[in-house]
Amino acid sequence: MATFSPSLTIGPHCLNFGTTESSRLSVIRYLCKSKMGESLQRIDVGRKLFPGEVVQNAMQFLQWSRDLRCLAASRVSVEQTEQSFTTSSEVDELKKLSTYLFRTEIGGQVKVFVGKKSVKYVVDIEVSSMQLSSDDSQLVLSGGVYRSDHDIKNRIIETPFIARSSSELALELEFEAKEAPFYFSFLLKASSSANSTGSEIRSHRKTSFCVPIGFDQGYPAPLGLSFSTDGSMNFAVYSRNAENLVLCLYDDTGSEKPALELDLDPYVNRTGDIWHASIEGAWTFVSYGYRCKGDREAFHAERVILDPYAKVIGSSIPNHHESGLLLKHLGRLCKEPAFDWSGDVFPNLPMEKLVVYRLNVMRFTEDKSSKLPADVAGTFSGVTEKVEHLKDLGINAVLLEPIFTFDEQKGPYFPCHFFSPTNLYGPSNGSVSAINSIKEMVKNLHANGIEVFLEVVFTHTAEGGALQGLDDLSYYYRNRNEDLEARNALNCNYPVVQQMILDSLRHWVTEFHIDGFCFINASCLLRGFYGEHLSRPPLVEAIAFDPLLSMSKIIADCWDPHDMMPKEICFPHWKRWAEMNTKFCTDLRNFLRGEGALCSLATRLCGSGDIFSDGRGPALSFNFIARNFGLPLVDLVCFSNAELASEISWNCGEEGPTSKTAVLERRLKQIRNFLFILFFSLGVPVLNMGDECGQSSGGSLSYGSRKLLDWDAMKTGFGIQTTQFISFLSSVRMRRSDLLQKGNFLKEENIEWHGSNQSPPGWEDPSCKFLAMTLKADKAESQLSSEASQLKGDLFIAINVADKEESIILPPTPEGMAWRRLVDTALPYPGFFSVDGKAVCEQKTGLVAYEMKSRSCTLFEACADGS
Repeated sequence: MATFSPSLTIGPHCLNFGTTESSRLSVIRYLCKSKMGESLQRIDVGRKLFPGEVVQNAMQFLQWSRDLRCLAASRVSVEQTEQSFTTSSEVDELKKLSTYLFRTEIGGQVKVFVGKKSVKYVVDIEVSSMQLSSDDSQLVLSGGVYRSDHDIKNRIIETPFIARSSSELALELEFEAKEAPFYFSFLLKASSSANSTGSEIRSHRKTSFCVPIGFDQGYPAPLGLSFSTDGSMNFAVYSRNAENLVLCLYDDTGSEKPALELDLDPYVNRTGDIWHASIEGAWTFVSYGYRCKGDREAFHAERVILDPYAKVIGSSIPNHHESGLLLKHLGRLCKEPAFDWSGDVFPNLPMEKLVVYRLNVMRFTEDKSSKLPADVAGTFSGVTEKVEHLKDLGINAVLLEPIFTFDEQKGPYFPCHFFSPTNLYGPSNGSVSAINSIKEMVKNLHANGIEVFLEVVFTHTAEGGALQGLDDLSYYYRNRNEDLEARNALNCNYPVVQQMILDSLRHWVTEFHIDGFCFINASCLLRGFYGEHLSRPPLVEAIAFDPLLSMSKIIADCWDPHDMMPKEICFPHWKRWAEMNTKFCTDLRNFLRGEGALCSLATRLCGSGDIFSDGRGPALSFNFIARNFGLPLVDLVCFSNAELASEISWNCGEEGPTSKTAVLERRLKQIRNFLFILFFSLGVPVLNMGDECGQSSGGSLSYGSRKLLDWDAMKTGFGIQTTQFISFLSSVRMRRSDLLQKGNFLKEENIEWHGSNQSPPGWEDPSCKFLAMTLKADKAESQLSSEASQLKGDLFIAINVADKEESIILPPTPEGMAWRRLVDTALPYPGFFSVDGKAVCEQKTGLVAYEMKSRSCTLFEACADGS
C-alpha cells in the first residue's frame, strides 16, 4: 500500500504527493462563490511547501482530524485552477444532482449539492443560518477524500468560504470523474484575527460532514443488488449491529483482494438498519461483497461476506482468515439473465394426484452410463434429458434435493445462500448458465405435465461462507442458545430472517416458476428468539397465508440433517401445510418385518387420520419408504445388523449380498410389498432416485455413501421389472382415482375390513399378520356411466406378512361383475401384475377363494363381465 511523502511539492498545476498517474485522485479545481461575482486572483502555487507551511488566504495543509480519511492504496494530488463564480442556475444544469443536508453542532445548516458536468463532478457547498463568534470571523472548509478505513490519514486542503448574502456562505469544488468513486469529508473552521488557528465545527453528531462523489447514497429497498432505469446499481444490505460497513468491489473474478473498497458512511448511507449505496453502471467491476466492522467478537473486519440477497453468484475464491482457509462467494454485478417463459404454464396439479420422485441433480445423470455429453451430465439440463424416464414411471412431480449454493464439503443440506442455484449444476459451472439451465428444465418439465419442488433448508447454514459476520446477533442464535449456536442455526422467526426466507420463496416462484417447497428440519421453524418452542410461529403462518405462495405446495419435513433423524412433532398447519409422513415409514417397515400392529397398518392405508384428520385430509400426507439419508429401499431388505437398529430393516434371513435363491426371492417380494402399499395407501407416494433399479449404499447410512445413479442398472432384470411395476402402480392409482387419490378421507360405508377366513381383523392380537380391505366404489358415480365397460367396481386389497399361506375369500360382487386379479407380489415376473387382470374362478358355490403366499400382497378389482 502506498504511503504519503513527508514533504509536499506544489507545481504550476497540481499538488502531487508522489503518486503515479494511474493511482492518483485529483481535485481539479475549487471555486469560491461571491456575493457580487467578482473575479478572484490566481493563487500562487509555484513553490515547495513543507509540513505546517501555509499558502496565504487560499490553501493550508494541516494534520487531518481523526474523522477524515484519505484515499487508500494511492496518494492524493490536488490540482488547482482559476477561481470563478458559479450561479445557482448552473447548479440546476448539473447532471444527476444529489442533495445532502446537515445540521451543525452550533446551529445552522450545511447543504451540499453533488452533480456531474461533462467529465467532472461538481460539489457545491452552502452554509446558512450559522452564528459565528465574532464579526471578523472567517469560515474555512477543511477537508479531504477517502474511500475506506484502509486509507492513510494525512494532510488536507483548506479553503475559505465566500459570502453570498448576509446569512449564506458558499464554496464550489470540482473533481475528475475518472477518479471516482470516493467520499469527500470535511469540517468547518471559524478563524479570526485573534485566533488564527480557528475552532472546528462539526455536524450535530460530532462527526465530519461526508458526501459521496461518483456514487449516490442509494435506497434502502429493495434489499440486494438492483438496477435503475439509468443503469446505476443500488446496493442494500441489512446489518443492525455493524458499526461500519464496507462495500468491496472486484474487477477480476479470480482476485482475492477487492479493486475498490467504499466505507459506507453511517449517516449518508444508512436508513434504519439498512446500509445502502448506488454507483453508476459504467464501472468495470464484476463482483462485490461486504466487510462489516463492530464488536470484534461478533464481526470479522477482514472477512468479505456474500450479499444475502445476491441473485447471481460468482465462483468461489479463497478467503484467508485467521480461522483458516475459507471459500468466499461473491455476488455478480449483473442482472439476472432474461428468459423466455412464453408458453409456460404451471401444472397446478391437485395434491392427491401427485406421484413424487426425489432426486439429486448431480447424481441423477453424472454417471457415464447416462450417455449424456460431459457438459450436460450432472446438471439441470441432464434432468431435462431424462424426462421420458420420469414419465415412464408415472411421475408428475420431481423433488430436487437442495440446489442453493452450499458447503461442498458437507453437502447440499448446509447452504451458504438462498436466492440462486449452485453453479455446480450449470453446464459450464457458471452462475448464468446454471440459472438459464434450471429455467429450461422447469419449462420442459412443465410442458410434460411434471411439477418441480425444491427441498429447502432455512433453519441453519454452512459453518463458513454464509451469513456469519454480517450480523450474527440478528441472523443466528448467538449468545442465546449454545446448542443452536454450535449448529449455525438461523433465528428463523426473527423479523429480518423471516422476511429473507419469504423473499427467497417468492423469488423462486416468480423468477424460476417453482411449484412447491419441502422444508427440511421443519421442526426448527417453530423456535422463538431464544430457541423456545412456539405454538404459533410467525414464519410458518406467514408462509401459509402469503398471497404469492398461495398456489405453491408447502411441505414440512422434520428430518434433521445434523443427527440424520426425523423428529415427530405436532406441526401447526393452518390447513395448508403438508407433511412428510414419518409414521407411515416406520409403521410400514415394522409391519413388513412382522412386528407391527394391524391397527397401525390400517391407519396408514387410510391416509393417517391420526395426523391429518385435523382439517387437512390424506392428500397432505407425503408417504415414503426410504429417503436419501439412511438405507435405500433395496438395503432395507438386505441389511439389519445392530448398528442399523434405528432403520427398522430386515435382511430376509442373511446379512448383505447373497446368492441363496430363497433369500433373494423373499427380498424381491418385500420390495414389491413396500411399493404396493406405498401406492395403494391414501396420500402422496414419494419415490427415491434409484429405488426403481436397486441402487444400494452397501448398508451405509451416510449421505456421502450414496452413489451416482447407474443407468445401466435400469436394463437388468430387477431394473426392468421394478420400473414396469412402478409404472403399473401409477397407472392404477390414476385410473382408480375415485378410491386411491382422495382429497378427503373415505367414508365408513366405502370401506370394509377383513381378517382370516372372513372373520373380523384381530386388531388387538399382536400375532395377527393378515389384513384385507374392500374399497367400495361410489354407486351413484358409477351409475352415471352409460357403458358397462366404464363401470367402476370395488377394489379388494390383502396383505399377508406371516410366514404361512393364507386362504382368502373375496366378498361377493354386484351382478354382472367379477373379480380380476391385478397384483400378486408372490408370483414370478412378468405374471405378478397385469394391466387387464386375470380372472379368478369360483372355487365354492357363490364364493371366490384365493390362496395367498407368505409375505405377499394382492389386489383384485371387480370388473364387468367380458370387459
